[in-house]
Amino acid sequence: MLFYRGQVPSGMTVDASITGMTEGVRYPLTYGYACAGTVTAIGDDVAPEWLGRAVFAFHPHTSHFVTTSQDVLPIPTGISHEQAIFLPNMETAVNFIMDAQPVIGERAVILGQGIVGLMTLALLSKYPLLEIIAVDGYANRRRLAELWGATSVCSPDEFTSTIYDPDLILEVSSSPAALNAAIRAAGFGTRIIIGSWYGDKPVTLPLGGPFHRNRVRLISSQVSSLDGSFTNRWDKARRLAVAWEMLRAVPTAELISHRFSINEAAAAYALLDQDAAAALQVVFTYHTI
Repeated sequence: MLFYRGQVPSGMTVDASITGMTEGVRYPLTYGYACAGTVTAIGDDVAPEWLGRAVFAFHPHTSHFVTTSQDVLPIPTGISHEQAIFLPNMETAVNFIMDAQPVIGERAVILGQGIVGLMTLALLSKYPLLEIIAVDGYANRRRLAELWGATSVCSPDEFTSTIYDPDLILEVSSSPAALNAAIRAAGFGTRIIIGSWYGDKPVTLPLGGPFHRNRVRLISSQVSSLDGSFTNRWDKARRLAVAWEMLRAVPTAELISHRFSINEAAAAYALLDQDAAAALQVVFTYHTI
């Protein structure tokens, strides 16, 4: 939506970490980075076992593309194409959990119950925490959050009007107002994991009140890299392997609210822009001849 609404800073590349997405931010723009499909042809110097293999690629939306074996990931046995498209979201959720480092008995809040928020909740619910509060403005997402492990759910207005004492807050809503709410809800030593990308939306933070004395920690978390404290044992391949396994444990089919032909892409984006309450995960399908 940031790209769609023109809210991305113009001086940056689309995503320098993904092959084929290193152009500057300008329209027309080929975007998207979660393709799952089947290898239909191979070059002479490619091992024959690649032919017919189900693969995932961090690649812009398109019906066909030519790439290298180094730029695709074999989809593990037992994982469908529709599960595989959630790999980037799940890797992001795994990254948030690694950066959050939840501790037994903590009280946690997750602001935002979109796809990444719900996956983060699903992973966090596996820890023996005292409480997990899920916050979202849409009732359908709050209902799903309850099913996925939240001990309680509330709207943003209810969150800002209630006194909490969280040890850990994960802000994954993409709303600057949510980061404000996180800082106001934080107690002494609270960790706030900022997973949202705000684009060029202005963010004004309430740093003049209790924040200063409370030693609140604001931690930026972004999936294209790993925190330095993990790099002696972890790399992206290990984190991806964990993400694949976590996909097996999450009912991703419950997240897909709409399927569109790629020819209906304009309608899909309009839906997300104008009626976000009705949509959760939109999937594009391709029918080849």
